Amino acid sequence: MTLRSPNDRETEDEPVRHAVRTYAALQPGLHVATDRYVAIITTLLDDAGINYLSITGRTKSVASFAAKAVRTIDGEPLYSDPLSQITDVVGIRVITYLQSDVTAVAQLFADQLTIIDDRDLGEETAREGRFGYASRHLLISSPAVQRPASVQVRTVLQHAWAEFEHDIRYKGTVPAELAPDLERRFTLAAGLLELADREFPEIRNRLQSSLEERHPDFDPADPRISSQELATFLASQYPDASWSRTNHYGWISGLLLELGITSLEELGGLLASVDMDALIARMGYRYPAGVVRRLDDALLAVFGARYVGLTGNAHRIPLLTSRLEKLSGRSANS
Repeated sequence: MTLRSPNDRETEDEPVRHAVRTYAALQPGLHVATDRYVAIITTLLDDAGINYLSITGRTKSVASFAAKAVRTIDGEPLYSDPLSQITDVVGIRVITYLQSDVTAVAQLFADQLTIIDDRDLGEETAREGRFGYASRHLLISSPAVQRPASVQVRTVLQHAWAEFEHDIRYKGTVPAELAPDLERRFTLAAGLLELADREFPEIRNRLQSSLEERHPDFDPADPRISSQELATFLASQYPDASWSRTNHYGWISGLLLELGITSLEELGGLLASVDMDALIARMGYRYPAGVVRRLDDALLAVFGARYVGLTGNAHRIPLLTSRLEKLSGRSANS
């Protein structure tokens, strides 16, 4: 057996120490990249009309980077070049309500960003005949940001399971004698949550079909169409569309008020003039666009540049302009 001298070990460790020092110098600037990715992804999902619970970002700490950089397998370093091989220094997490929205988010990224890597860990687990960790992991890049970002996309139930398991299993708090029983219980919980994830779309569909029969309360002193009224109306107007984010109903109600539309009767009459089949053909929806996105496009089709110029749309003029060109049959380069 060949014994390594302390000098040999120091020589082997030097690349890691250099990488950690370099990362420590870079890390403050990576917070900007993280915030930029959160903003880009939020804009993409909102514009596509995909429903989601949250979008959060984190920049890997220097301590976490160092701990990962020194990992070994069978005594050999896992990373020969930690700075380029550790790809999750910018991390984004997207939490959705339904599994179909996880798929839609991944498709959206494939269309609008560059996908460097894409792993569906839930599918990998299922192919092995097991229940367990389920999450879509993507490595993406954008021309607007110099660094790639590691993105986890999962449902709220998948997230709950993963967070609890990580908190319990990876903190060294499981006594050896309890490990087999806890492993079985974690597996059972994963199976139950997968079943619940399959039931949620059916629950949503049944609720959506019953919204036509509801008569929500509203404030007569508020000139806007209430969020509840609008949600009920849009569910019946676009029965094939998915729900939108809760706060988006109030937001687009404000846009309706800017247009002088303060009743469902007025809105219904306006939408009756829209050729929805032609609109859908022009937009070519690739994702389960929510009802608010569908209304947004209908208003854009009717009012055109006037709609783009509304005060409530000031933050998304380029996006609306691009969509208006699509509705008009013109490309941005024509």
